[in-house]
Amino acid sequence: MLSTDVIYDPIIEIENKIVSEINPYRPQNNKLNADDKRFHDWYRFVLSFPAHLVRKYLEEFCQSSNSIVLDPFCGTGTTLVESKLHGYRSIGIEANPFAHFASATKLNWSISVDKFLECSQGIVDDVRKQFLKEGINDDEESNEILLKTDLRQLTPELTKLILRNSICPLPLHKTLILLDKINEFKAQNFHPHLVLALGKTLVFRISNLKFGPEVGVGKIKRDAPILASWLLEINKMAEDLRTISGNLHVESLAHLGDSRQVNLLIPAQSVDTVITSPPYPNEKDYTRTTRLESIVLGFIASKDELRRFKKTLIRSNTRGVYKDDDDHQWISHHPEILRIAEQIERRRIELKKTSGFERLYGRVTQLYFGGMAKHLKELQMVLKPGARLAYVVGDQASYLRVMIRTGQIIADIAEHLGYKVDRIDLFRTRFATATGEQLREEVVILTWPGKKT
Repeated sequence: MLSTDVIYDPIIEIENKIVSEINPYRPQNNKLNADDKRFHDWYRFVLSFPAHLVRKYLEEFCQSSNSIVLDPFCGTGTTLVESKLHGYRSIGIEANPFAHFASATKLNWSISVDKFLECSQGIVDDVRKQFLKEGINDDEESNEILLKTDLRQLTPELTKLILRNSICPLPLHKTLILLDKINEFKAQNFHPHLVLALGKTLVFRISNLKFGPEVGVGKIKRDAPILASWLLEINKMAEDLRTISGNLHVESLAHLGDSRQVNLLIPAQSVDTVITSPPYPNEKDYTRTTRLESIVLGFIASKDELRRFKKTLIRSNTRGVYKDDDDHQWISHHPEILRIAEQIERRRIELKKTSGFERLYGRVTQLYFGGMAKHLKELQMVLKPGARLAYVVGDQASYLRVMIRTGQIIADIAEHLGYKVDRIDLFRTRFATATGEQLREEVVILTWPGKKT
């Protein structure tokens, strides 16, 4: 999912070519341009799709200031924030609880900046005093962890859900103390902003995580100064909010939900434009990308909650497949999808791959495209006739090097469901050493003509 993070597959990217008509800027591996950091940079998935790509399609699709923009896989809110910045009402749907929280917070511009800063500084002062009582100097990375044995920690169940060594004991202890102090201000409308700033600080300043292509463990930080890092993020938020002080804000909403049930969340025939990037069919467990902050900050409280959350996702990897999944029924007669699934299974047998996950490769491919077909079908109920849609998707070869031309297949599914396929724009290409082919990341452009009478 381009709007969520780095694509994970057994392919080494040796070329990152941005097509000039789509991206007038130089290639930056989807990093934010300096002018685009406002609000977007409060928290975002690694390699979220860039704001300038959203702008391109807003300019093409939105013919009226009353247009309503929908992102049914909104991730951390790139489409929603960019729409709001340009005066368009926007609605998002996101199944990941922390990503949904990030989107909703990034859309909340109606807080008192002065009170926000005053409260934040007070929190820092109080927490620093508590640290000093415990013999912790947060301004230095020289605390002797062996002298302290009563560090706060996660429960054994929650510890098992995060990547091993993703955070060291002392930084975790300090983070939990800061979180407790932040949560004393839940009644304040800027409480989510306090938490989101900690989420970003936790991942990029406090933890041992690294990204690229998959989330993993990098440099081990036995200690890390957290108060100054957190306050830095707070100040960035305040600076952004001051730039729009006094301006009228259009309505922007983010729903926590399943994009395959979009009609239960959005009013009928209300949406003019869709700009989104769904998951890609690969062996990446997207829930791992936000696992640390989701667990530490309390958005996932148990293994059962994690499982329930996974069931609301499009099935794009074998770690999110369940026995009662039946989305494949939506594409049961699609020849190309069936051919790919059969080819994957033949390759698996030929290579003598016998693990439980490998046996699911063919099935998850069918479930993925079936889920996308179900989503596109349910979406029709909320679209206005003439609505324009842009789906950012990417080719994949994760499943035993069998090529999956995602954009072409989704375009074909959409056409069979009654959409008009206008074109497929090339966003960028990557050379796949595993297959010797170019992998395309594309934008499938559709029009919903409305139901025929």
